[in-house]
Amino acid sequence: MDGKQHAHHDHDRQERPTRTRRPRRWRHRLAHLLTPHSHEAGDKVDAAMETSREGMRTLWISLVVLGVTTVVQAVIVALSGSVALLGDTVHNAADALTAVPLGIAFLLGRRPANRRYTYGYGRAEDLAGVLIVATIAASAVLAAWTAVDRLLNPRDVTHLWAVSGAALAGFVGNEWVARFRIRTGRRIGSAALVADGLHARTDGFTSLAVLLGAGGAALGWRAADPVVGLLITLAILLVLKDAAREVYRRLMDSVDPAFVATAHAALRGVDGVLGTGQVRMRWIGHALRAEADIVVDARLTVVEAHRIAVAAEHALIHAVPRLTAATVHTDHTPVEDDPHAVLHHHTSAGRRTAPTPAPSTSN
Repeated sequence: MDGKQHAHHDHDRQERPTRTRRPRRWRHRLAHLLTPHSHEAGDKVDAAMETSREGMRTLWISLVVLGVTTVVQAVIVALSGSVALLGDTVHNAADALTAVPLGIAFLLGRRPANRRYTYGYGRAEDLAGVLIVATIAASAVLAAWTAVDRLLNPRDVTHLWAVSGAALAGFVGNEWVARFRIRTGRRIGSAALVADGLHARTDGFTSLAVLLGAGGAALGWRAADPVVGLLITLAILLVLKDAAREVYRRLMDSVDPAFVATAHAALRGVDGVLGTGQVRMRWIGHALRAEADIVVDARLTVVEAHRIAVAAEHALIHAVPRLTAATVHTDHTPVEDDPHAVLHHHTSAGRRTAPTPAPSTSN
């Protein structure tokens, strides 16, 4: 920017009325809070921020779809006066709000790391996943209790056309949301979003139970509604198992073994890497971080060894999906004195040990 442009810019700032600056400043702060951004050099896009934005977009669209579904059900409830439909509508509306803690988790995940949370706030997604699993479990308990109550205290189902319409709307809306969330969650690596999609599927099952129960009642089978409710409870328990497994594996730092194999192959393909040692990965929210040991020639200078380590990190980031950073430790080929000897009495299960050199062409 030349001097004239700078002076003109300052003049504009001085001429701008004071009352217009505050709204602009607040709009800027609000956009800064809600919009993922990156301070990386050049045009590099922060992949973790992009996936966070995609996750938030999925949650918003899902909430709109579930909101429309709930409104449709509420209209039919008002027309029919069905208490059963009212309960199902309230249930779907309340469960749709489980997207709120997940949305908060996505927002927290954007916060930068600090001295207390040195890996950032990505783990907030896992906490949201635990809450979602607990909600699915509560849904199973509620469905079972309702079904048993209907068996012990039979009641006729009235306004079957309204019941069928509301149930169909609930099933279609929840199943669409379930597929959307699960697909996005698997694409961006968010176990919590996958669990929330499975939770939406349980809501669809609940609505389907109402539809099937209405069909059975239309055929004269009074116990159809509670019997179908018990079957749906079993289906919810199966969904609960899948959701709990997703969240449990994430909490236990489980990764796909294929990622580790890919990492070893990528490291061995780097010029100057003579072998690989331990490779460890963990999910931080919907992003992966890795730690890897490589073997280099003992005659290299520190600068040369560091250059190889940087090339190894670069290769890992390109080879492993959703990997955003890696710490690469360089070991060297055997020499007279073992540099790791001082650490031997500290080494235990789970600690890093010296890697075994291997040819770069080995599998």
